[in-house]
Formats: sequence, structure tokens, C-alpha cells
Amino acid sequence: MHTEVYKVKGMHCASCSAIIEKTLKKVSGVASVEVNYGTEKAKLSFDSSKTNPEIISKHIEHLGYTLVIPTAEEMSMSPAGHSKYSGVNQSKKEKLAELEEMRIKVISSIPLAVISIFVMAWDIFDQMKIVSVMPLVWKELFHHLLPLLATYMLFVVGKPYLQGFYRFLRYGKANMDTLIGLGTSVAYLYSFIVSAFEETLLQSFPNVSNTYFDVTIIVITFITLGKYLETKSKLKTGDAIEKLLNLQAKTALVVRDGKEIEIPINEVAHGDLIVVKPAGKIPVDGVITEGSSYVDEASVTGEPMPVSKKIGDTVVSGTINTSGSFVFKATKVGSETLLANIVRMVEEAQGSRAPIQALADKISGIFVPIVLVLAFVALGAWLIVGSGYLGFSQALSYGLVSFVGILVIACPCALGLATPTAIVVGVGKGAREGILIKDAATLEKLHKVNVVVVDKTGTLTRGKPEFVSIQNMSGKSENEIISIIASLENKSEHPIAHAIVSCAKEKNINLVDVEKFEAIKGKGIRGFVLGVEYWVGSPKVAHDLKLPFDISVLEKETKEGKTPVILATKEKVLCIVMVADAIKPKAVEAVTSLHQLGIKVVMLTGDDENTAKYIAKQVGIDEVVSRVMPEDKLNKIKELQAKGLIVAMAGDGVNDAPALAQADVGIAMATGTDVAIETAGITLLHGDISKLVKAIHLSRFTMRGIKQNLFWAFFYNIIGIPLAGGLFYHIFGWLLSPVFAGFAMAFSSVSVVGNSLRLRSVKL
Repeated sequence: MHTEVYKVKGMHCASCSAIIEKTLKKVSGVASVEVNYGTEKAKLSFDSSKTNPEIISKHIEHLGYTLVIPTAEEMSMSPAGHSKYSGVNQSKKEKLAELEEMRIKVISSIPLAVISIFVMAWDIFDQMKIVSVMPLVWKELFHHLLPLLATYMLFVVGKPYLQGFYRFLRYGKANMDTLIGLGTSVAYLYSFIVSAFEETLLQSFPNVSNTYFDVTIIVITFITLGKYLETKSKLKTGDAIEKLLNLQAKTALVVRDGKEIEIPINEVAHGDLIVVKPAGKIPVDGVITEGSSYVDEASVTGEPMPVSKKIGDTVVSGTINTSGSFVFKATKVGSETLLANIVRMVEEAQGSRAPIQALADKISGIFVPIVLVLAFVALGAWLIVGSGYLGFSQALSYGLVSFVGILVIACPCALGLATPTAIVVGVGKGAREGILIKDAATLEKLHKVNVVVVDKTGTLTRGKPEFVSIQNMSGKSENEIISIIASLENKSEHPIAHAIVSCAKEKNINLVDVEKFEAIKGKGIRGFVLGVEYWVGSPKVAHDLKLPFDISVLEKETKEGKTPVILATKEKVLCIVMVADAIKPKAVEAVTSLHQLGIKVVMLTGDDENTAKYIAKQVGIDEVVSRVMPEDKLNKIKELQAKGLIVAMAGDGVNDAPALAQADVGIAMATGTDVAIETAGITLLHGDISKLVKAIHLSRFTMRGIKQNLFWAFFYNIIGIPLAGGLFYHIFGWLLSPVFAGFAMAFSSVSVVGNSLRLRSVKL
């Protein structure tokens, strides 16, 4: 089964997505369809042996929709890379062209609407005795001008709505365009008949003189203006994807046959040696083989400080080299790079649906037929009931106003935009903060989390040994002692040796030559530095050399998870260095912030009880479970869930994968394994646990925005429909003009998108 995401052309409202889904689900070979109105994308799962995107697209083309299948050339990619990357392209070219076309329509419509409003206002103020009767010359001018203006508006600017009405009559598929097309056409047709046969009709119906050309003109103007503003706003919601795509370098400086040559990014192959100069973008992922520098990874990780990079360190595409030059070997190219994966994850998450969207989608899908029924019921009620009180001609006039008003105000655009626009902006905001969200359901679940389970190593701690402290008993300076021990450890491959050597390099302490170096299995190392013989290793070294040494002084440190390393000569112990897996700088702050959010924090670790308790006390963990195996972590998650708690699990290793999958929300550190990242619903770039707090804030802000959007979307429809239908006419004399209905409908869509865009400026 093949799954891809495609852009859909021709979508105008939430009910469009329901029509496309219903149609495509019937296509042979299509397993599942998810259409998102907010992103105008369709996620298709299909059997490629039975069908393909071109065939699938043909099934919806007669309804006015098209699947856009991007080419490799459009995406500046190799065909192989494109086959994996398909659906991620979000070029603005088509959208901007559509926007420009809409802008021209709006500019041409506004003067016509102004004329219509002027005529309408004069008529209203005349009835209220505020102004005098319009001069006969003007009246005749507008009497002949308004039909011409309405004809242009309906058949040129309003063409998409007429097509929607036509497709409804032919195929029985109704969407927003159907409602607008039907309403404005009926108003236009009624007005045309009244104007054309005015004298004949007046003999039978003396009160039939009102025309609604102004309604056709103003409603189409408001709807078109609303769609223009909505499209313009929706372009901003996709900024995150566009910015990520813009991070990609277009070319790479590759070493071929001993020469540096510049080639397009899609021609870079695995194993190529790539030269990166100061201020240059890193084109693909790889490992540094020559040189060192500081790399600005803020665009990918959200971290503001440049990161030191040396031989053996990894670099990722889209980041910027700030200082020195270096050469790196390409390990991941095209669609394999971290940047490509980030773009794909963001794209898929923005196109996915949150559970809260299900209700809005369901309502949008059945809303249009219900609205059509309500509009005809209102028209019928005015004609049947109203005729007895008002006379047929007046009842018909009011019935027509109600009919058009209901069709216009009830368009479910705002309802369809409420959830996806907030999700698109929320996921994009997360990506810019170094928080990658796999799908909308995860973003929604996260705001309900009340327990966070964390792994120790690599999540709360750095995941590798670091130099913690030194107890100097030699009479030499601390730097001299570190120089000796680091020079000896520089010959060793042990992780603890790397920690001591790294400390010396960070402190700019020079290493010296070591002679007659020897590794003593299970104990340590030996060698001569400046003619003096030294031993480095565990406390066993002192015991073997028969040196007086009280091991009990190390008991407290070893219980805290620290590993002692001693430096000794034949005569005495010179120093004790403590090495430990250090706590991440922001771990304490993150746990404190989680507590402030009312979230309990549980630590699961395979480490011993003493170390686990010490780390937990330092960080402020509520509950500790030590010496756990992968299945124990899984069972602990199940145990918490059985108590009715919503559990988030943060981890980075293969051993965390089962627990990450079981948790309501799995959170992986990007510094961890691919398995953990694949299993989790959220990935925190740079392995920064403090981003978890930001992710929870983001989830809460997004859900608040969605609920506000849904409230306003429902509010407009619930209040607007009975008002437009004339339910309050006999009580208060209220009847909503289709003109105001059009304004309210356009304003509701724009306000929902605008509310979603507020998320971009929220500080997490």
C-alpha cells in the first residue's frame, strides 16, 4: 500500500473535503483518504498496482477539483529523492497566481458594491424620512445600471459559485459555492423578472416592485473579499514549511579528483567530501573529516548559541558555519537528511487531523444539505404563513430575503477552518522552536498529560561520562596534574578517558608525549611522562601498588553514580578525578516547570538505586524506579494508564521504544536512536528536555485557539440562521439582510484564520 500527500486545487470550503473523501473512497484501489481543507491537501493510501494519482484525480475533476502531482524538476530534486519526498513541495507560485486573480476581482467588485450600498442606503434612509426622495433621473439611471452591474458580478466574478450550483444540479454534490450560487442566482433571477415584466406584474401584484440586484452585487463582493483575505492569511499559516525549505542550500562545494567543484545539491552522493567555508550553509548531513568550527544550528534546533564542531562530529543540512573552514563526508543526502525529515514531519503533522476536528468535519459534511432544506422551509413558511398577514407579494419578498440570507450566512467555511488552521500554525511554531510534532492527534493529547515519565541517561543526563571534580594531593598545580592524566588517557579508547581528555581540551591544557604506554586489562593504564612513571585507573591500582589509600572516602561519591579515576606513582596517590554522567543544564528547570503545570514526573532507569536516587534528588523527581528493563518501563506506563492518568514518556534509546509506543504521548530526544524517534509522536531537537515544557505550553495554546475558533464558527451559524430565516421578525421585527449575512460569513472565516495566526506570536 502506497501513502502520499497531494495538494488539491479547487477547494473552497470544509464541505469540499467531505465531497472529495466520499468520492475517492469509492475508487478501486484506494484504501483510505484524508482531505484537509486548512492545508488543501489530500493524504491518500492506495494500491499502486490498481491505480495511480493521475487516475484518482480524474474521479474528482468533473466536480471542480484536481490533485496536483509535483515533478522532480519543480522540487529541485533527483528523481530518486523525489519519489520519497513527493507531496512535501509547497511552492507559492500557484497560490500567489490565484491570489492575484482574486485581488483583481476584489478591486473590480468594490466600486460596484459601493454604488449598490449607496443606492440601498438612500432607499433605507428615504423610508426612515432622513433624506428626501431620490431624484427621478438618478432613479432611472440606477434602475438600468444595477442589472448590468449584477450581471457582471454574477457571471464574471461569481462564476465559481455558478459552477458550484451547476455541479449540484448535475451531480448532486453541494458545497459552499452551491449555497452562494443558488442564493445570488435566485436573487438575480427574481429581480430580472420583476424588472423585465414590471408593468404586467404590477397589475396582478401591486406591491411587487422590490429588486435585489444590490444583494447579488454586495454579497458576491463580500464573499470574494472574504475568500481573498482568507487565502492571504492561509498563506501565512504555511510559513514554517517555506522557511524550512529555504534553509536548504542550492549547491555544494565537493572535492572531486583533488579539485573543489560546485555542483547542484541533488548531485551530491554518499561519501562525497564537501568543503564548507565561513558563513556557508551546510548542504547535506555528514561527519567532519578535517578542520573545526562553530556551527549555528538555531534554524534546525532552536538553540541560539553556535555549537563547537571538530573531527568526528556530525553536521546537518540547513545549518550555518560561522567561523572556520572544514571538510565533511556526506552520510545522508536528498530525502534522507535531517532537514528533509523535519520538513516531511511538519508537512504530515500539519495535514493530519486532531480528534477534536472530527465533530467539525462531520457537521461540515452534512451542513450544506441541511442548510438547503432550511432555506426552502423558510421560503415556504413565509409564502404559506406570511401571505395571510402581509399579502403574497410582501411575503414573497421577505421569503426571498430569508432564503438568500440563510444560504449565505450558513456557509461552513469558518467551521472547516477552525481546527486545521490552528494545527498548521501550532505545528509550524513548534518546528521553529525545535519541537517536531508527528501528527495533530499528538498535539491535542499533549495538553491533557498529567504524568511525564522520563528515562535518566540521555534525557535528564547528557548520556556520556564527563569530568566532574578533582582532588589534588600532589603538590603540583591542578593544570599540571590534568595535563599528565589527560596525556596518558589520550592513548586510551575508554569513554572515561575521553571525558578527561575533553576536559583538558576545553581548558586549553596542553598534552605531552607519553612513552612506554601500556594498557593493564581490567585495571587501567601505565606510561612515562617527562621521564616519570605514572599509573591511571580504578582504586585497584593503588591496592596493587601497595599504596596507603582509604577507599571508604569515595563511598559517598560512588553512591551518587560518580566513577573515581586515580593518578599514582610508585610512591603515592597524586589525585582522584571524579567522572560522571552529568545532569543536563536545563533538566532541573524543566522538572520545576512541569510541577508548576501540575504534572507529576516519574524517572525510570536501568541504573542502580543509589545513582538513580541521587539524580532524582538533584533534579526534583517525584518518583524513581531503578534497575528496570525495557519491559519494566512498558509495564510501568500501563500501570499509570490503568489509574486513569494521561502519560507522556520521554526517552532516547532503543530500550525506550516499547514504552514510547505505549505512552499516550511518546517524546524522543533527537540526540537518541532512530528507533526512538520513529516510535515517538514528538521529537525534541538537540535533546533538550526543557523543550518538553514548551511543547506542553504549545499544545495548550493551540487547543485554546481551536476551541475559540469552534465557538465563533458555531456562534455565527447558530445565531445567524434563525435571524436570517425571520424567526424573530414577528417578535422584534428583525430580518437579516443577505448583505449583512455575506459580511458576517466573510468576517467569520477571516476572524478564525486571524485567531489561529495569533499563535505565531505567543511566547512559549
